[in-house]
Amino acid sequence: MELKSKVLIIGGTGYLGKRLVKASLEQGHETYVLQRPEIGVDIEKIQMLLSFKKQGARLVIGSFNDHRSLVEALKLVDVVICAVSGVHFRSHQILLQLKLVEAIKEAGNIKRFLPSEFGTDPAKMVDAIEPGRVSFDDKMTVRKAIEDAGIPYTYVSANCFAGYFVGGLCQVGHILPSHDSVTLYGDGNVKSIYVDEDDIAAYTIKTIDDPRTLNKTLYLRPPANILSQREVVGLWEKLIGKEVHKTSLSEQEFLNIMKDKNYAEQVGLTHYYHIFYHGCLANFEIGKDGEEASALYPDIKYVKVEDYLKQYL
Repeated sequence: MELKSKVLIIGGTGYLGKRLVKASLEQGHETYVLQRPEIGVDIEKIQMLLSFKKQGARLVIGSFNDHRSLVEALKLVDVVICAVSGVHFRSHQILLQLKLVEAIKEAGNIKRFLPSEFGTDPAKMVDAIEPGRVSFDDKMTVRKAIEDAGIPYTYVSANCFAGYFVGGLCQVGHILPSHDSVTLYGDGNVKSIYVDEDDIAAYTIKTIDDPRTLNKTLYLRPPANILSQREVVGLWEKLIGKEVHKTSLSEQEFLNIMKDKNYAEQVGLTHYYHIFYHGCLANFEIGKDGEEASALYPDIKYVKVEDYLKQYL
């Protein structure tokens, strides 16, 4: 049987990162987690790292501010997955990965790099409005550096994280579903795609040794989870046995609301704008440079939106 790749996960204590560590261990990979000194005395992250160690992961100290430590960590593995958060838009945290690209070039042994993306495919967002396009632009800057360096890669487009979108019936600022009312974006009929976070991790780990995904984008499009906001609300109504009151927010009204928000909020709202008014996640066909995860890995029984909603009953 072919040996599984050794994996280094950067950002392992984060929202998705901890799930990537779990999935990597479950799928039988020798798993390393970068322990960054920057976490300081954050006791919860320290305890999480120790729990990874108990589960069989290996901790390796390294920092984006210490090039040599990154190189030495990379030399221990075959594959590196970065899951650093991109929410700190002003600090362009995603661009920290440019330091990782330099370290990968020097180490010379990495067979696959999966940079921190896991959302909307930035290559499809060239027409995104300001200021939200900053996150797409930063990710494309990292992609260019990866490809210019000739580093083997897989990009993962995971679309909408279920915890952030499904729980709040797709409404900004909501993570729990209301039994009474919901605001629809426009007519609520624009299709989007929702994926359980544990499923995102499982699909991601599946791809790292798969030649079919080498130098391609992996799109997570579980067929049952390609739904409009109105359909998500309908599933919730079915579960609770009643209709909720619906109001509609027009495209222009949404843009007007954005103008009064601070920079970070505007960036986040821009993503909602393109997802729920323009359908940016589902309005294109996957071409020859991409693969669809649920088609490649039918053995993963993904969580359907309806089943995800049941936990809120």
